[in-house]
Amino acid sequence: MAEIITMPRLSDTMEEGTVVKWHKNVGDKIAEGDILAEIETDKAIQEFESEFDGVLLYQGVAEGVSTNVDEVLAIIGNEGEDISGLIGGGTKATTEVKEEKSTPNETKTEEAKPAAEIPANVEVITMPRLSDTMEEGTVVVWHKNVGDQVAEGDILAEIETDKAVQEFESEFDGVLLYQGAKVNEPAPVDSVLAIIGEAGTDVSAIVANGGKVAAPAASTEVVDDEKPVVVQLDVNNKVEETSSSDRIFASPLAKTIAKDKGINLAEVKGSGDNGRIVKKDIENYQPSAQPKAETKSESVKPAQTFVSGEDKVIPNSQMRKVIAKRLAESKFTAPHYYLNVELDMDNAIEARKQLNTVPDTKISFNDMVVKACAMALRKHPAVNSTWTDAEIIQHGDINIGVAVAVEDGLLVPVVKNTDQKSFAQISAEVKDYAGRARDRKLKADEMEKSTFSVSNLGMFGIESFTSIINQPNSCILSVGAIIQKPVVKDGQIVVGNTMKLSLACDHRTVDGATGAQFLQTLRMYIENPVTMLV
Repeated sequence: MAEIITMPRLSDTMEEGTVVKWHKNVGDKIAEGDILAEIETDKAIQEFESEFDGVLLYQGVAEGVSTNVDEVLAIIGNEGEDISGLIGGGTKATTEVKEEKSTPNETKTEEAKPAAEIPANVEVITMPRLSDTMEEGTVVVWHKNVGDQVAEGDILAEIETDKAVQEFESEFDGVLLYQGAKVNEPAPVDSVLAIIGEAGTDVSAIVANGGKVAAPAASTEVVDDEKPVVVQLDVNNKVEETSSSDRIFASPLAKTIAKDKGINLAEVKGSGDNGRIVKKDIENYQPSAQPKAETKSESVKPAQTFVSGEDKVIPNSQMRKVIAKRLAESKFTAPHYYLNVELDMDNAIEARKQLNTVPDTKISFNDMVVKACAMALRKHPAVNSTWTDAEIIQHGDINIGVAVAVEDGLLVPVVKNTDQKSFAQISAEVKDYAGRARDRKLKADEMEKSTFSVSNLGMFGIESFTSIINQPNSCILSVGAIIQKPVVKDGQIVVGNTMKLSLACDHRTVDGATGAQFLQTLRMYIENPVTMLV
């Protein structure tokens, strides 16, 4: 029986997708796990796998054409099967999608400049949207200059977003004919970044029209050699990298399953084409001994040297702009209040010593705090929540964001499903994130979907402080240094070790009593770490 495959929703904010390339043509045999097509979403270009076996009977969208989520993408069935009823039964063919898309575009461009005809073998590359919140990007350095030969996969430039600096690869072969963004000058998303084509091609008309090109004529056929103008959004679809710089080829589904299960793709042998890792490889994977996690021991770079009488003007980076915008929104929209506790850390210090006697293990106090927060959130789901004007969302996953100081500001990588991970897993993940955060190598999806945040300044000797809530979280925990001082135990003054915590709460979602109960549970876990192992 034929199976109708619709345009998938590949991101939370995706409303339509564009088929960049079909990997299978009508009449080709298809097996479960085969790549049907590459689809451009609002965030990335992702490979789309088939979940069915059979023959590709119908392509609902031509290459380079966009269609809404849930519209027909393809039909798979038995060879020779009659699907005329399925195509006519409410699904939209390629021509219909194109007609629908052309109507609003014509309205919008009536008063605009006429689009330039794009010369043959010329590709217009626009500033990609490399994160959910990115509105503009800044070219930090061009790796190719005008006139340089460019091959597919070459690094064109390094682009600073509001979260990280990312390398941007070319998807095309040719010569770099035009650079649309100057170094260190912000450019809006979708503005012309570069033009690649044959040497000597005149692209002045395209530049003058802001990169707009004449739309191709509508066609009801899928043309194999039709090459769409697309942008390589290298975020979620970028191949993984290992410490040896070897490239790991894996399907997006395999990457997702591996991440959920905590499997290192570098240890998985792929059974797909050219050693590509697919779903079944992850499901059949048998873990080996876990290697010691190695991270760079780096600190935040010192501020620039002070020169008496000399003012310095430092342009705001994309990260600094977004920090200013997001934290101001949080501080002035969420009614903050703060709860403070002081913990006895004697048992935690002893427990950490015992944990670190295990070979290849080095657990920090911050790792213990992160784990304790995740365990406490299980018992107090109201704290693991998000406020919206219509409802309060209590999240089913516990994802702890861990603030990491970098030269230009602050990044918050997220440990997903923290409550399900051991001390060693949390430690390895946080160290990896922290090292790559300082090198600005974090991916956008590694800084998304946090439900609670932890900020620790104890390593700088800060005894106590308060933080601004990292929205859409409802709370953030501020962790101070462990201080040795006189304390009273059993009526006697003795030397003890204490640590102060401050919980910032959004009063719209977390009432005072709820926050206090959460801190009581958190105190129990941190002061008696053995309770987290039960």
